[in-house]
Amino acid sequence: MSMINAFDPKATNAIGTREREMIARRQKLLGPAYRLFYANPVHLVRGEGVWLYDPDGNPYLDVYNNVASVGHCHPHVVAALARQAAVLNTHTRYLNPVILDYAEKLLGYFPAPLGHVMFTCTGSEANDLAYRVARSHTGGTGFIVTKLAYHGVTVAISEMSPSLGSHVTLGGNVRTVPAPDLYRGGPSVAERFAADVRAAIADLRAHGIAPAALLVDTIFSSDGVFSDPAGFLAPAVEAIRKAGGLFIADEVQPGFGRTGEGMWGFGRHGLVPDIVTMGKPMGNGHPIAAMVSRPDILARFGEATRYFNTFGGNPVSCAVGQAVLEVIEGEGLVENARATGAFLAAGLRQLAERHEIIGDVRGAGLFVGVELVKDRAGKEPATEETARLVNGLRERRVLISAAGPHANILKIRPPLVFRQEHAEQFLEAVDAVLGEIAGG
Repeated sequence: MSMINAFDPKATNAIGTREREMIARRQKLLGPAYRLFYANPVHLVRGEGVWLYDPDGNPYLDVYNNVASVGHCHPHVVAALARQAAVLNTHTRYLNPVILDYAEKLLGYFPAPLGHVMFTCTGSEANDLAYRVARSHTGGTGFIVTKLAYHGVTVAISEMSPSLGSHVTLGGNVRTVPAPDLYRGGPSVAERFAADVRAAIADLRAHGIAPAALLVDTIFSSDGVFSDPAGFLAPAVEAIRKAGGLFIADEVQPGFGRTGEGMWGFGRHGLVPDIVTMGKPMGNGHPIAAMVSRPDILARFGEATRYFNTFGGNPVSCAVGQAVLEVIEGEGLVENARATGAFLAAGLRQLAERHEIIGDVRGAGLFVGVELVKDRAGKEPATEETARLVNGLRERRVLISAAGPHANILKIRPPLVFRQEHAEQFLEAVDAVLGEIAGG
């Protein structure tokens, strides 16, 4: 599977001279493995809040980048970074109160059983660490993920990230299950997903592999954004625990208030995970990530392993992470995600009354999926039309992308400072571009 919404480097005729030259320079210096977004790539030089700016000062409404969770270049976060960088930056082999203060603050957002945190730089590393801990605690090696999951790019984690495409072979100890799709699969999501997990456990055992964990992004973002009904994950988690495995909640994308119902996506399901991983929005663009777990799960790993990550949990990163939490609290961003997300979803459903191509609107808070179909009865994916919508919005200076096995699901996850007036601008742009698509 090729990257969704990827620029074709062979198609540069419609691109301005300045950007064409940058693309050529980029290819010369960075090589062929990097990808750009959009048929007409965006040249960005500055960001503020929900806005990104090109060299000519044109603003782009960011409806996609959940990394800048409290807004691009938030002054409180920038100040915390600069202040600590001017004092000291070292690592976790020295005593430093900034690291401990942040760890204590972060753990305060988790249920009491989750009492230890270990820091990394990226979500990939956090999931890789969770992989190691789960194997150490359970003695098993088998992992279960969804069919289009993305959990990272380390060797071990890329082998359980099927969304990376056919060039990455799944590990022999990995089994995939269909995503819990309420739109296409019907109402018995919880029972069906749990049955699929039980079947995967049985298949692992049939091949002599003991299950170690069920690893899921709790809003299934790469699979197509599946959030409902709340609580549907519980039977699957019960199944993996009964089999001796752990439940690992990957909160890299839904975490830090995005779903509008508390800080973590797993909260919607009434669950306490065994391990939680997080990254991306944790540092508002600064590289910090972490794994949180129960102390008893970490006990054996800690006895046998001398864990160290040079930059994971350094004082500058921890100061940034602390500042992000302060902004989320101080500006009421969890509540804003709930309220603005509800307004946005309602507006999208109103658009569906005028545009037959909108088959489903789903999600939680400021993580919304919009599935586009050629006809509502047959639900045939409108893949080409989705690409036209994404690129049409880009030409109107609204940035968005798509997800799902057919690349026909808009993935909406703006910074948490996205307000009602920004949602209105987005809805107007979507309405206009869909009208153009319908008119041919």
